[in-house]
Amino acid sequence: MAGAVALLRGINVGGRNLIRMPELQAAFRDAGYLDVRTYIQSGNVLFATDAVAGAALEDGVERVLEERFGNAILAVVRSRDELAAIVDAAPAGHGDPDLRSDVLFLKDPAAVPDLLAAIPELDPEVDRVSPGPGVLYFSRVAARASSSRLTRIIGMPIYTRLTIRNWNTTTRVLALLDGA
Repeated sequence: MAGAVALLRGINVGGRNLIRMPELQAAFRDAGYLDVRTYIQSGNVLFATDAVAGAALEDGVERVLEERFGNAILAVVRSRDELAAIVDAAPAGHGDPDLRSDVLFLKDPAAVPDLLAAIPELDPEVDRVSPGPGVLYFSRVAARASSSRLTRIIGMPIYTRLTIRNWNTTTRVLALLDGA
């Protein structure tokens, strides 16, 4: 069995889609996943599976969540190795303390070029964006974060097909999958 993480979109945010972590863990265990753990309250579920990460696994996780909680919740699932490749491919400086750095995980990894092309013009003094394996890396200068144009993607149709994690969460989930 291989380690994987399900990155759930929009749970426990702004008082919507409230799901307690013990209930979320139970849903995964009841579906047959092993070594189920969660990290923070924002929908990071680490688990072991013999299924290959991809659309079929994501669809299965989403079915489990909808049946258990009555809400359609987007799940982006990445294997431990896929997450390690994402961390390793980060551009130089991503995660520096003077930046707010995020990873935009796309439901459809092949859609990275479409999202990159659709992003409105960025302020090069504030924002940096780089494509990666099934993700976009987005950083903004922390001291000027209120000037960032990242929020412009919120109104885009593709926004509903991605979930965002900050760099610290991304690297911590990988460390947890590695047993740290």
